[in-house]
Amino acid sequence: MSHTHCCNHGSKNSENPNEIGINYSLYTKIDLDNVECLNESIENSGLHFCHRRHPAPIPLKMPYFLIFVRKFSRRNALFLTRLLPSGERRGKFIFRSYEERFDVDKYVESDADPELLFNIPFSGNVKLKSIIVMGADNNSHPNKLRLYKNRPKMTFDDVNLQPDQEFQLTIDSNGTVEYNTKPVVFSSVHHLSMHFPGNFGEDLTKIYYIGLRGEFSEAHHHGVTICNYEVRPNISDHKVSNTSLWRKSRS
Repeated sequence: MSHTHCCNHGSKNSENPNEIGINYSLYTKIDLDNVECLNESIENSGLHFCHRRHPAPIPLKMPYFLIFVRKFSRRNALFLTRLLPSGERRGKFIFRSYEERFDVDKYVESDADPELLFNIPFSGNVKLKSIIVMGADNNSHPNKLRLYKNRPKMTFDDVNLQPDQEFQLTIDSNGTVEYNTKPVVFSSVHHLSMHFPGNFGEDLTKIYYIGLRGEFSEAHHHGVTICNYEVRPNISDHKVSNTSLWRKSRS
C-alpha cells in the first residue's frame, strides 16, 4: 500500500503550556524498557570504534554487549558498547512530561554521524495526532523526521523504505512547534519508528525532548473459541424414534 510522503512543516502552538502538557501525555503509554535508539552515543560508557579487521582488545572482566549495526557495514565498522552498571541508555529519557522538557541533563546525541533511529513500542493502541521535537538552539537540531508505523525492530537497512509521513523540521529549543500527523494513517499504532536522517550542519545530532499527542486504548486480547466439528456422524447420537418415522410416512 503506497503512502504519500511529501514533507510537512510544523506550526507554533499558542496554547497555554499547562494545556499542552496535558495533551502531550502519551509518553506514559510507551513501553520504555523496550525503546531502542540506534546510533546513540552513551556518555561515560566506554564506546569504542574499531576499524576494519583490527579491533581493540576487549577487557574480559567488564560486562559488554556487541552491537552489530548493519548501517555501518558500509564502512566495515564494529561498535562495542559497554553499558553503564544500571544498564540504562539515554534514548528513553527524552520521552518525558512536557514540563520537564528543559532538563538539559537528559538528551540523546548521535554517534559517528548525525543519523538517529528510534523504535518505540506502546503498551496498547495509539491514535497519534501530533509530535514535538525539541533540540538545542544550534545546527545540531535534527532537520527532518520520517515516521514509520507498526514496523518493530527497524534498522538502518530499512530506512530506505517509503515512510508513512515525513516532516521538514525547524529549530525548536522551546518545544512549541507541533507537527500534525495524518489522522487516517496513524489511527491505530502499536509501534512507532522515528528516523532522523540529519541535522542543520553539525557532525552530531542532539535531541532533548520528543512529545507525542494522541489517544490511547488498551490492547484487546481475544480468547480462543474451541469448536468441535463432526467429520463422521455417529449413528447413536442421531437416533430417531419409530413413532417419528411412522408419522413422517403417514404425512
